[in-house]
Amino acid sequence: MEQQNADTPVRSMRIDTGRPHPARMYDWFLGGKDNYPVDEELGRQLVAFAPAIPVMARMNRAFMHRATRWVAGQGVRQFLDIGTGIPTEPNLHQVAQEVAPDARVVYCDNDPIVLAHAEALLHGTAEGAVDYVQADARDTAAILEHARKVLDFDRPVALSLIALLHFLGDDDGAYELVERLKEALAPGSWLIMSHLTPDFHPEEAAQKVRDMYKAGGLTLDLRGRDRFARFFEGLEPAAPGIVAAEEWHPELGEPVAGQEDVHSGAYVAVARKP
Repeated sequence: MEQQNADTPVRSMRIDTGRPHPARMYDWFLGGKDNYPVDEELGRQLVAFAPAIPVMARMNRAFMHRATRWVAGQGVRQFLDIGTGIPTEPNLHQVAQEVAPDARVVYCDNDPIVLAHAEALLHGTAEGAVDYVQADARDTAAILEHARKVLDFDRPVALSLIALLHFLGDDDGAYELVERLKEALAPGSWLIMSHLTPDFHPEEAAQKVRDMYKAGGLTLDLRGRDRFARFFEGLEPAAPGIVAAEEWHPELGEPVAGQEDVHSGAYVAVARKP
């Protein structure tokens, strides 16, 4: 397996334990141990208000598994995953390389604790390649520069943006970020995305969750369907189009324990660049 190290040594990266981070909170929701008291504190507040959140997190991750498996089945052999999060098996490259052992995957995240676990992300097949870049999602130039060392952008790439963009508001350039990434992709590439939405819950509940994230110093922009659809302008959505996470090809994966009485609270879609 071709393996490249992230640009920045782990020892030089400072992990901010004074404020929560979405990747570490997501790890806590999934039952992981790579988080800090500040992440657990906000996580517990959120779960006390909405006990289904851990199940919702697992439903979101299950969508990522199904979508990755489906896109690999369409012949795509290159994946760029931005907003990777802390490794939880199976990781995206394991799902892709199960379908296509020669798949090449580049991960990206901005939390140093993810970098500290990059070694776990870099174990793949002998035929494929896996790499990791430490960068902010908004720094698309740096991400693309690094990704081009592993991926051939003259050929189709699957761009995975899972549970990422609701942490970036319109003023943070969320739409511009996606447009820059889409522009770099060759025809035949795919965009895989999930995004929290207020559409399936009472507005007062959605506002309460926004306020709780804001109190923790985090942005949470819960976009409705029309605003989510804007990310896919110029692309051709695969069936069934924009749907809730649990409604996207459930036959491609295993049910998530506890999901029977829970709504994912997220829109998802997989779309092709013509």
